Amino acid sequence: MTTPYLPVLSPLMVEEQVRAALSEDLGRAGDITSQATIAPERSARAELNAREDGVIAGLDLARAAFRLMDPEIRFEAFVKDGDRLAPGTVIARVSGPARAVLSAERVALNFLMHLSGVASYTARFAAEIAHTPARVCCTRKTIPGLRALEKYAVRMGGGSSHRYGLDDAILIKDNHIAVSGGVAGAIHAARAFAGHLVKVEVEVTTLEELEEALEAQPDVILLDNMGPELLRRAVEINRDCAGLSEATYAADPRRVKLEASGNVNIKTVRAIAETGVDYISTSKITMAAPTLDIGLDVVVS
Repeated sequence: MTTPYLPVLSPLMVEEQVRAALSEDLGRAGDITSQATIAPERSARAELNAREDGVIAGLDLARAAFRLMDPEIRFEAFVKDGDRLAPGTVIARVSGPARAVLSAERVALNFLMHLSGVASYTARFAAEIAHTPARVCCTRKTIPGLRALEKYAVRMGGGSSHRYGLDDAILIKDNHIAVSGGVAGAIHAARAFAGHLVKVEVEVTTLEELEEALEAQPDVILLDNMGPELLRRAVEINRDCAGLSEATYAADPRRVKLEASGNVNIKTVRAIAETGVDYISTSKITMAAPTLDIGLDVVVS
């Protein structure tokens, strides 16, 4: 089987994000602490160190923070995004004008700690369900302005992306159904509207709605707030509707894919995955991920 390539961040987006963060931190007068205490000609060497286990993500942003502060700063990374870290791992070494190194420190660490936290938490979810074919997916519940970065970090942690925004897939939720008048009608309207490359997904909350949706044949059905028993029954109904056996169900590309959402956390994700659903979407991996503890320590020689 071909190993999928990992995504890369656009250099233009990285620079835009980092410039905005540096501008926010430097304010009107710049780093007055470093200006007050460090002579302009002083240089510094420092190491970025992991202080706990985790998965690294965001190195390009950290590198850009130092480069944009001063092009003379050298940033040498010893790991790459997606690598697993142990406490004490030297992530990177930074050297150059001391004022600039310390002025860029917080922005570099903020990006690294947040994105590595997302990647690390995602990796915990992925490990819980690794014995099943299910994939854990992030949603549109992201910190405003950081969506592309957080979704990148989810991929570094072994997760998948649900959709990036309102414009790249059709997801018919309960409120769309309530306004449009029904599950099947909404699916048919979406099919008539969408281009042939646009996927159509519909959210259902009962097995009756599931059966109605299956008749209309969307690409994916989102099973919202169903417990494990209902999810197992939903998988059985989908299998029976497609006329497939247990042995051929998972691999058949023609069938409707099933996605579970609601009440997904690190304690429940394993039981959900073991029901046979294809995807599990959760906001926890982006909105509830703790930061990974990473520090910058000046090397005194």
